[in-house]
Amino acid sequence: MSKTPSAMITKVLSPALQLWLHTQLEQVEDLQVKISGSNGQILKGNIPSVSLSSSHAVYQGLHLGEVQLAGERIHINLTQVIQGQPLRLLEPVQVAGWFSFSEAHLKASLPSPLLAHALTDLLSSLIEASGTSDYANALQNSHLSWQEVVIHSDQLILKGTITNPAQNPIPIMIRTGLQLASPHKIHLYPLNIEASPKLPEISLDHFLLDLGSQVQLEELSLTSAQLLLRGSLTIMP
Repeated sequence: MSKTPSAMITKVLSPALQLWLHTQLEQVEDLQVKISGSNGQILKGNIPSVSLSSSHAVYQGLHLGEVQLAGERIHINLTQVIQGQPLRLLEPVQVAGWFSFSEAHLKASLPSPLLAHALTDLLSSLIEASGTSDYANALQNSHLSWQEVVIHSDQLILKGTITNPAQNPIPIMIRTGLQLASPHKIHLYPLNIEASPKLPEISLDHFLLDLGSQVQLEELSLTSAQLLLRGSLTIMP
């Protein structure tokens, strides 16, 4: 195949993909997209590979730092795209690459319903695993909000507030290490929950966080003020 982009990529596919990405993202900076394939392949709706990178993107309120992703054997609705309709995936696609999150990115993501609900569900699962009823009682009919994230080389710290109209706000903090237990499970250890002075401290020997079979992580690392994830994700049509 020639090193120069095919006419189909230049005139149809690249603009359609750029538009699709911008509709999926609330904000994106330094977006670079590279598509490979011949006119014959693409006319059949088959894209051999697509790679993209960005220095900062926002997806459903989640602030991502540097992103490098690549997908292969992508099948799209090319006939409809040529007619001016939006690009759609016709089959699941496995996208491989890595994301980085700084403290600032994670803190900016805390108001996102996607992350806030995930953290609240995580706290509920941790409380259930501990068998402690005090927290369950405190959270009943309460609002839980998250305000702070701190990343150290060996642990992640989340700080929030439990607010109940019948009582004063209770500060709460989750402190945990992160280790990759399997491609789709994260081992939280050691793990402590504090809501001093009103609630007892919870310490768990370990807790496995299941990310689902669509996630396949190869690396999870904490450095000073940064979280790095490398692996793959299956994107459904």
